[in-house]
Amino acid sequence: MDRTDILNKLRALDWPKEDYWVVAGAAMVLHGLRAETRDLDLGCTTARADILAAAGVPFRHMDDGSGRWLTLDGEVEVFENWLCDRTELVEGVPVVSLQGLRQMKVALGREKDRRDVALIDAFLRTGPAIQG
Repeated sequence: MDRTDILNKLRALDWPKEDYWVVAGAAMVLHGLRAETRDLDLGCTTARADILAAAGVPFRHMDDGSGRWLTLDGEVEVFENWLCDRTELVEGVPVVSLQGLRQMKVALGREKDRRDVALIDAFLRTGPAIQG
C-alpha cells in the first residue's frame, strides 16, 4: 500500500479528523520514511471505537487494558486511544508526529520496530531517504 492507496482508503472511510489518526507503517509512508506498507493502522477515539463496535466491527480488548483493537478488513486495523505525543496534518490527514511514532516503535520493541526507529532517527538528523 503506497501513499496514494493510504489516502484513498482514508477518504473512503470518511471519518471526522477528530476521530482518528494514522500510526505505524502508514504513518511512516505519509511522513516520507517509506514508499509503502502492508496495511493501514489507525488510532481512534473511544467515541469512534464505540461507533465501530455498535456497527458490528469485530474487536478484542488489548492485553494491557488500554482499549480495543478493531479489525475493519484485512488491511485496516484500528486501535482505541493508541497515541504518543500528538498528531499533525499531512495532506489534510491526522498522522502521529514523528516523535510520537518513534515512541510507539520503541515501546513495541520488535526487530522491525528497531529498524524503523533507526530510519526515524536518520530522517530527523538528515531528512528523507525513502526506504522501499
